[in-house]
Amino acid sequence: MIYLDNAATSFPKPPEVIQAVVNQLEQIGGNAGRSAHQGGLASSRLLYETRCSISELIHCPDPLQIVFTLNATEALNLVIHGVLNPGDHVVTTSMEHNSVLRPLKTLEAAGISHTIVWGDETGDVKVEDLKKAIRPNTRMIIATHCSNVTGTLLPIEAMGKMAKEHTLLFLVDASQSCGSMPLSVEAMKADFLAAPGHKALLGPQGTGFLYVGKDLKIKTLKQGGTGSRSEDLLQPEVAPDRYESGTQNMHGLAGLKAGVDYLLKTGVAEIQRYETEQVNRLMEGLSVIKGITLYGSSKNRERGSVVSFRPGNLDVNQFNYTLDSLYGISARSGLHCAPLAHQTIGTFPEGTLRFSPGWHTTADDIEAALTAVSQVMKQFS
Repeated sequence: MIYLDNAATSFPKPPEVIQAVVNQLEQIGGNAGRSAHQGGLASSRLLYETRCSISELIHCPDPLQIVFTLNATEALNLVIHGVLNPGDHVVTTSMEHNSVLRPLKTLEAAGISHTIVWGDETGDVKVEDLKKAIRPNTRMIIATHCSNVTGTLLPIEAMGKMAKEHTLLFLVDASQSCGSMPLSVEAMKADFLAAPGHKALLGPQGTGFLYVGKDLKIKTLKQGGTGSRSEDLLQPEVAPDRYESGTQNMHGLAGLKAGVDYLLKTGVAEIQRYETEQVNRLMEGLSVIKGITLYGSSKNRERGSVVSFRPGNLDVNQFNYTLDSLYGISARSGLHCAPLAHQTIGTFPEGTLRFSPGWHTTADDIEAALTAVSQVMKQFS
């Protein structure tokens, strides 16, 4: 198998990640924050150490500002449902994932409105256009850092600066960038940042986190046992306990810590350099195949590790099936849970075929994928 679907979930995972999961299950056990025996204390230490590793990765000043979630979707929903009130207005972009768009659409019934600022044909969104959409009742700006459709990097630091100038909250969806490129919540001026553990962080599925800015408070989506202030029937106020009711996914978080530590040891800048190299190979090779249309910016510095294309007039889903069944190439076709992004670049409703290389993608993998695309194009043209 040639795996080119890292934007959906990374594969393969480093051996360190697998071993950490197994070690937690076989050797540690224990319920973090609940038990004072050796296994419980070891799990509690691991929980805190995972917060520390993530904090180092994203330049967060306090590990207790990291809240664990099941995925980026839960993290985004926690902020969107937990911060906004009736009468509030949100400014967001047409490049967002449904994990942003669907909660916002749902909240319209509660009197919370939003404006979608459309990007250009490459998926880029201008800060000035966001600024023009601000209203007197605007409360928050939400933007993806890297499009999961085009790989386009939005000017996130400039957006954060503009948000602060207008005293607005700023929520960043870093699902496609966290782990693939250096990030700093301080440089972004992000109040909140959501990321999954199972993509570029190389952790298991069912893990993710939310960074919460200092002194910011979110209404909880759930209440229950936190292992703290058990005498009080009200949810504790202290973070991160306030947002983490119930038993943690400790074997998953053990794997997430191993994945993040792997990134810190390897160097995220080196990972970005390598993945950009593979993206360049893909784009150069696809650009010379007759009938292929590429999407997104051609400027390397403005791209994440995502390449979307259409194979002429051929059906993208059938094309993807052929690559998988005949060539063993794992990719993704369709709308990628981002329908407005496809409307933005003119590929709605069919969508595109997406290749997303990762840290473990080799030059030989890229060449094999290009050969397969060329052969399928010739076969059906």
